[in-house]
Amino acid sequence: MTNTTTPDATVAVRTQEEEQHAPSKLRAAARQFGVVWSNSKARIGIIILGVFVLVAIFAPLLAPYGASQNGFARSADATADHWMGTTAAGEDVLSQIIYGARISVMVGAVAGILSTLVAVAIGLSWGYVRGWIGEVIGFVVNLFLVIPGLPLMIVIAAYLQNGGIAVIIAVIVVTGWAWGARVLRSQTQSLRGRDFVTAAQFSGDGATRIVFREILPNMTSLIVGSFFGAATSAILAEAGLEFLGLGDSSIVSWGTILYWAQNSNALLTGQWILLFAPGLCIALLAMSLTLINFGVDAVSNPRLREGARRPKGAKNA
Repeated sequence: MTNTTTPDATVAVRTQEEEQHAPSKLRAAARQFGVVWSNSKARIGIIILGVFVLVAIFAPLLAPYGASQNGFARSADATADHWMGTTAAGEDVLSQIIYGARISVMVGAVAGILSTLVAVAIGLSWGYVRGWIGEVIGFVVNLFLVIPGLPLMIVIAAYLQNGGIAVIIAVIVVTGWAWGARVLRSQTQSLRGRDFVTAAQFSGDGATRIVFREILPNMTSLIVGSFFGAATSAILAEAGLEFLGLGDSSIVSWGTILYWAQNSNALLTGQWILLFAPGLCIALLAMSLTLINFGVDAVSNPRLREGARRPKGAKNA
């Protein structure tokens, strides 16, 4: 019999199948978020992170003054007009703290995403391919793992000094992808021997399709966890480089607040808030991402879920 199915009918069938799969993907994502939210540590982290994100977005509405507005008394104590006092340059500390959230949140998100993308591309390729290509990739990854990250970051940032926040992000990405790539490589090697990968190989699928269509979807929680780890490292690295004066000192970030506070001897003048406030914000933002990672781990490992009960009859260890 002759197949009378028209191209339009085939496209319609595919569209209908995609529409049917879309709600299922949304339900799966909602279930995974529910698992993360059910973890008390992750819930606290999501709330803290949400507060910082909202502060970063609505900084112009929340800050009482401009980020670099410096027409106030210098090194003034806390008053009704300046809740956290002023800096040695006559800038409102509270406004700088609020505007500084933008840089840290942006650097954490952008550098975390870029580092994770590099780690995914290299880690999956390294775990799947064999032969001399895998050995070359392994040599490059191990080289970046052996070199101390902080000194390398300082050397690159010092060489490219005054390049702006884009250079800081680039430095963090270059030095922060190797560990995630190694973890993803181990998981890829574990998955490449599974039946569904073998079936895809026998069906004639290429290596690229197998890696990114068969193996990658089974590593979602691990990749998300890698992102949160990379974002945490990026936030701390950005603050550290700015504090050392290797970034752009003209921008307002928590790291530059610490830098200028150190230069103005804030502790000797009794303005401990200039060091305590940005340091606390950096610690809270990094802690929120770490806490969310506990919930992400519970998605990939049900034994880590809070409230999970052991099967009846199981003996206590």
